[in-house]
Amino acid sequence: MMSVSAQLCLLACLTLTGGLTVGLGPNQNMGFTFLLPAGSTECFYQTTARNESMEFEYQVIAGSGLDVGFALISPSGHRLVSDFRRSDGIHMVDPTEDGDYRLCFDNSFSKLSEKMVFFEVIINGQSSAGRGQDEWADMAVTESMVEYKLEDIRARMDYVHLRLERTRHLQTVLRAFEARDRYLLEDNLWRVSFWSCVNLLVMLAVAATQIYTLRRLFDDTKQVCT
Repeated sequence: MMSVSAQLCLLACLTLTGGLTVGLGPNQNMGFTFLLPAGSTECFYQTTARNESMEFEYQVIAGSGLDVGFALISPSGHRLVSDFRRSDGIHMVDPTEDGDYRLCFDNSFSKLSEKMVFFEVIINGQSSAGRGQDEWADMAVTESMVEYKLEDIRARMDYVHLRLERTRHLQTVLRAFEARDRYLLEDNLWRVSFWSCVNLLVMLAVAATQIYTLRRLFDDTKQVCT
């Protein structure tokens, strides 16, 4: 039978999303699943620019209790968020500061059980939008050559891109929920199977004891002299 650590590693491989690095760097959207050892604290860093918005979400998808501590610390050292023994959370920072935000997960209260944690960071920055507008401005196309204005096309494409990013985010969250539910189902199945076997053995032992007792009651060992 696979150990708990091996099962958690396998589950992490199933829920791991693209672009995984310990230092999240300048990526605009990032999802990451990792194992948080018992009695330890892990921190990640996300770089942001000034006047951006950062949305952060985390879930504990495996481990005893399904809870961790979480802290979000700004580049200036201020503690913006402090969660204690929670299974999930959604936080947003708007506007952001220029620097590295620290995302810390705490499992120091659990001395035996490691936790599997999924989190996702979404950065809505102004730099990418500015670069997109510059690229569209370089395309000098007269209105007589197209049916719609270039600005209308760009607005529609931006709207579709925003919806696709939101859809991808929801699908990632649903995969995390599915992984957590699968872990709970497998854990409950193991418990039900174990106690069912124990009850079956007890019933067999009781039945054997009753049969033996009844046979002893009707077993006449006295010899009759004639």
